[in-house]
Amino acid sequence: MSKSGFLLSPDPGNPRLSVEVEGTDHNGQPISTRVVTEKPLTLYLNRQEIVTMMTIGDYPDLLAVGYLLNQNMLAPDDKITGIDYDDEVDVVVVRTERETDYEEKLQKKVRTSGCAQGTVFGDVMEGFDSIDLDPNAILKTSWLYALTKAINTAPSLYLEAGAIHGCVLCREDQPLVYMEDVGRHNAVDKIAGWMFMNGVGPEDKIFYTTGRLTSEMVIKTAMMGIPILVSRSGFTAWGVELARKAGLTLVGRARGKRFVALSGEERIVFDIDPGTVADEDKKHARKGGQTE
Repeated sequence: MSKSGFLLSPDPGNPRLSVEVEGTDHNGQPISTRVVTEKPLTLYLNRQEIVTMMTIGDYPDLLAVGYLLNQNMLAPDDKITGIDYDDEVDVVVVRTERETDYEEKLQKKVRTSGCAQGTVFGDVMEGFDSIDLDPNAILKTSWLYALTKAINTAPSLYLEAGAIHGCVLCREDQPLVYMEDVGRHNAVDKIAGWMFMNGVGPEDKIFYTTGRLTSEMVIKTAMMGIPILVSRSGFTAWGVELARKAGLTLVGRARGKRFVALSGEERIVFDIDPGTVADEDKKHARKGGQTE
């Protein structure tokens, strides 16, 4: 368990994830500031090149596995025989017991609205209509308030250098795994990879993101089997439509005591008076450029 109490969380002190850059401020004075790193990572599934992703470079194994899962290139019962990562050439290879060939699938790419040019493949919606999210899952408002406070005050690369998205896997009022990356889709995939590699089920989980509740975020969360998706940011119309179709609880604009639910409101248990909840501390408030 990390020092912050998460099972896995960002390491703001890792010198490979951010660098010091010299510049000039609005007064014309020299400044030194930290900025996050961004580098390509090429993913292979067995002998086939799948995609090159722009990422901060941490947890390449989890990112690779999660990406393949969320693109329907790995099945839940697939056996991974090995993951090889070469940091000199920025290549990660996932090897499976099952033979794979996705040459035709790779021709059907769709750019998403996610930053850092997220990509999904044309058949990723296969099976979306048959998603069966746990109807007995609940979200207590006391859990929601505790989670947003714990996440927003946790040590992070965002607080260190900005220009990054965060996603957190939670259970009840406890944040479990916190991942950050230059694209929110990468942060989601890292969590999906962690769940797969550790045999963690989705039924009682809550997914938190700092980014917009877009169609991509809804699709990935629902396909992962997680019944509740929360963001401190806003919604897109298609994201809301897909959430309602899948029976996903969708909560956005969760800041301090305030939030808005646009899908799956029946799972929410109002067990605390919002008047007893403090407003968000401005010192820890994330800027719109990062969340929107």
